[in-house]
Amino acid sequence: MFKGTSASAGIGIGKAVIVEETELKIKKDTITDVDAEKARFQRAVNQAMEETDALAKDLATRVGEKEAEILNGHLLLLSDPMLVGEIETSISGEMVNSEFAIETVCNTYADMFASMGDELMQQRATDMRDIKTRMQKILLGVSSVDIGALPAGSVIVARDLTPSMTAGINPANVTGIVTELGGKTSHSAILARALEIPAVVALDGIMSQITDGTELILDGSEGMVFADPDQAVIEEYTAKRDVFLKEKKELEQYIGKPTVTKDGVTIELVANIGKPEDVDKVLQYDGEGVGLFRTEFLFMDRTSMPTEEEQFEAYRKVASAMNGKPVIIRTLDIGGDKEIPYMGLEKDENPFLGYRAIRFCLDRKDDVYRPQLRALLRASAFGNIRIMVPMVTCLEEYREAKALIEEIKKELDEASISYKKDIQVGIMVETAAASLMADVFAKEVDFFSIGTNDLTQYTMSVDRGNDKVSYLYSPLNPAVLRSIRHVIECGRKEGIMVGMCGEAASDPMLIPLLLAFGLNEFSMSASAILNARKLITGYSTQELKEVAEKAMTFVTVKEVEDYMKDFISRS
Repeated sequence: MFKGTSASAGIGIGKAVIVEETELKIKKDTITDVDAEKARFQRAVNQAMEETDALAKDLATRVGEKEAEILNGHLLLLSDPMLVGEIETSISGEMVNSEFAIETVCNTYADMFASMGDELMQQRATDMRDIKTRMQKILLGVSSVDIGALPAGSVIVARDLTPSMTAGINPANVTGIVTELGGKTSHSAILARALEIPAVVALDGIMSQITDGTELILDGSEGMVFADPDQAVIEEYTAKRDVFLKEKKELEQYIGKPTVTKDGVTIELVANIGKPEDVDKVLQYDGEGVGLFRTEFLFMDRTSMPTEEEQFEAYRKVASAMNGKPVIIRTLDIGGDKEIPYMGLEKDENPFLGYRAIRFCLDRKDDVYRPQLRALLRASAFGNIRIMVPMVTCLEEYREAKALIEEIKKELDEASISYKKDIQVGIMVETAAASLMADVFAKEVDFFSIGTNDLTQYTMSVDRGNDKVSYLYSPLNPAVLRSIRHVIECGRKEGIMVGMCGEAASDPMLIPLLLAFGLNEFSMSASAILNARKLITGYSTQELKEVAEKAMTFVTVKEVEDYMKDFISRS
């Protein structure tokens, strides 16, 4: 038995198919005809774009527009004039062959993205290496493994799966994916979940321990892989697979049902999105709104800032699609772990505590913040948009942002441009300062949305990307739970909506506690909505109060976890 990282839930049973891509040997050759070499490079770019476009269209048809966006991101990289220009400059300036110029330039970009430490930027690094290899294979005449032609009952075993490889998988024939590299948020993991293929990643050295045709069972929910399992294990996991598929099917009955607890408390169950296309999944899973639209994704994968008009269209599209349901849009949150090169930001020594989010926006009102707020206000005429200010630490920041919004409202009035007059403006509670001052903030803001990812990080003084201290990072830590409860109590006292848009909102161990604390709104990945609705509708908030009171007496994460696991097993 091997233990890795769960990347896509479910039980996969089948025979191992070792997928090994040919290792490319890139040599540095001196060229004599620069124009001919540039033309050769451009043909490779064009062919790579044609292949990627075809793959993206196929994925959009089979799976959805959201998943195809990953490959559309590859198209943006391939057509980026800065990237193409640097490669051509390398060809002509150093008189080198295209393969070598691609290698050096793309690796420089990939290394830059990887060094940023953010999961999103890590994916940009993977994407850059993916398109690099694709162009080089075209130039060298090397064929890729035809992953779409695998036989039925295949479990793919690979060092890593690039997004383009994963996108070509036929889910009818592939029962599981096992890789040596990767993580839960990698693009290949995202696609595996979209294709509903169980996946376990980060199994170091697995390829040297498994051969083609080995019988495999993988538990994508627990991150376990069994090689050559005995009959007892086969029977156990065949039964688990049947239960998993049955439960998944049963969740469909919660589509169209209200999210109301057994004692009649109505909960708003909404989704987190990053792009307008993501709204399709929100509707598919019957989300009751959007609890977090991360607008920074509109600013990434491009070489210049989106215009006010481009932003307006993106916000309008989501607001219209949600047809009056609430859409909370977070203003730009960059810096820290999300850098955007064309913004011209200097690298902070400690980016998580530096020049980011609202601090950056208030300093760049004219070219960044004002256009975004104008676009948001204009789009509010087409739906129920609410504006959320991130990374707030003091009341002055919120007041300055609110004053700017009021100023823009007057401009729109003078120009007879429609907008939602009573648009709500709230804050994301994700710093220790905001949590401690929640009673003061609650008197002025229209709503709270608790961002548990950063709130946990700042409360525990833990870099959530650092494996060496990850044992300290848990929203079930008593200190974090006290902070969450305090924020909710302060918001409820002043009669404002309190939501949560961190990963914790869909955690089965946290949902009972959050209901007992009085959380109004739970925002999560769209695919988690139906299971959350099932859990919420099975609880009585009054009965949960005793559970929460007991949980809050514990002083370690393990005590809280053990207690909640026991409670859930008995529920």
